[in-house]
Order: sequence, then C-alpha cells, then structure tokens
Amino acid sequence: MPFMKGKAPVRRSIQYLTAGRLALKEKIKVFSVNYNTYGDHHEGARDFVFWNIPQIQYKNPNVQVVTFKNMTPSPFIRCYYENGKQILIDVDSKNRDEIMQHLIQVVGKSLETLKAESKLAEKQDNPANFGIGCAKHCICEVPGQLPCPGVVPVPQHMRGKYKFQKE
Repeated sequence: MPFMKGKAPVRRSIQYLTAGRLALKEKIKVFSVNYNTYGDHHEGARDFVFWNIPQIQYKNPNVQVVTFKNMTPSPFIRCYYENGKQILIDVDSKNRDEIMQHLIQVVGKSLETLKAESKLAEKQDNPANFGIGCAKHCICEVPGQLPCPGVVPVPQHMRGKYKFQKE
C-alpha cells in the first residue's frame, strides 16, 4: 500500500489519527508551532510536531495548523482566536507528553463539553425511521417507495386480497 511507506507510516492510519486527545476550543482558528530542527531544548517540540500534529489536524478540521522551522531561539506555540487575540505557550525543554497535557488544559475542550458533543452525535435520528417525530412522516416520502395507497391505488398483484383469490 502506498500510504504505508515513509517514516513512521502509522501516523497516517485512521486508528492513530482518531486516538488524538486534543480537541481545540471552537474560538481558536489558527494553531502555530515554532521550533528548530536542532538543539536539545527543541527536542520535545520536534517530537510533538512529528507525532501529534497529524492528530490535531484530524480532530480539528476547521483550524489552520502551521509549523515554522528554524525561525526562533526558543520553541513556542501560538494560538490565534477568532476575535484577534492570541495566546502564547512556552514549550522550551518540555517533552511531547508534557506539551500535550498542557495544551489540553489550556486550549482544549473540557471533558463535559466533549461528553455533551459525543452524546449529541449519538442521538442523531436514523434517516430510515419514519412516522410521528421523525424527519419523514410516511414511507411514501422516501425516494423509490410506492406512493400512499390513499392517493394512488396499489396494483392488484401486490394486494393480498387478489393474490390469494387466484390460488
């Protein structure tokens, strides 16, 4: 498979991408990471970008994720809100797990919010249901089904009354 080539191809698997724990708040529109490709105090930021940025991009499709390499003396993360405000997070000499825990606390959604969103996602009505309280009132509203017998009579070969009389 072509997507399983390259360095650490597990990062491109759906199972790995959905395992991400950071769901950013709705007001965050841009998430930028600044780090260098050299230096010991940038090690955690490099690992964070390599392992966690794909998960963040997958979990937050409406957020622009930007990485800047070799432009700063110390690594940091900057989040831009929709109202123009910014938040600056220092990740100097932290490992990727410490960075992730801090981001979950500062810019991540709370557990209550995530539970409420998952409950709403589960509660979505099945489009195949019809009747009172559903999207479709009658089966005749579903494309490809016969119209209501009250409007258009059902063909005689489909009615039990005529079908069983022939036998």
